[in-house]
Amino acid sequence: MNYMVRAIVPAYNESERITGVVRSLRGVVDEVVVIDDGSTDDTAIRARAAGAIVLVHSVNMGQGAALETGHEYVRRTGGGIVVHFDGDGQFQVEDITRALNVLGDSGSDIVLGSRFLGPSAHIPLIKRRVIHPLARWVNYIFTRVVLTDAHNGFRVLGPRALAEIRFTQNGMAHATEIIEHIREKGLRYVEIPVVVRYHEYGQKFRGGLTVIKDLIVGKFMK
Repeated sequence: MNYMVRAIVPAYNESERITGVVRSLRGVVDEVVVIDDGSTDDTAIRARAAGAIVLVHSVNMGQGAALETGHEYVRRTGGGIVVHFDGDGQFQVEDITRALNVLGDSGSDIVLGSRFLGPSAHIPLIKRRVIHPLARWVNYIFTRVVLTDAHNGFRVLGPRALAEIRFTQNGMAHATEIIEHIREKGLRYVEIPVVVRYHEYGQKFRGGLTVIKDLIVGKFMK
């Protein structure tokens, strides 16, 4: 594929890990774009020093808003292929090359990562048995699209998906919004197994419930 590949990395107070994330990404993509989403630490400074293009939100707006800021930057600067990659170091850069190959070989518009198509040993039990099954159910109710992992932030968007998908939900409800775009726009998608390594296990249940709340509220606030 003769497209420029850009990694979009939303980051909020990720100064401890952002340098390593940016450096690892620079080995597999053409450009790393970090959106500092209102951080109160030196995330932006460290990301820029590591070689990233840094876009800054003056206040914390949410992951959906950060991703859309990244999308707009890519659209304005020539487009191409976009990789969604978290700033906390939980995703593995090795999955990017495989996802890019699948995007090209399958003729799909978007590749979605799934924690449940491969080994799930690194997923905390409460997430694996409660939060993610509930999120999949909520996602299906609203979108009628069947996915094995309804709330995975690892994605690769081809040029058509980048043009068609525009987030209006600032928070985590963007994860359902993107699936709605896939259905409404007739985008071709494929899931691939990816590994997510969780660094912390505290407050994960509360965070998972927040995700589900955002999915529900986001649907009715459109």
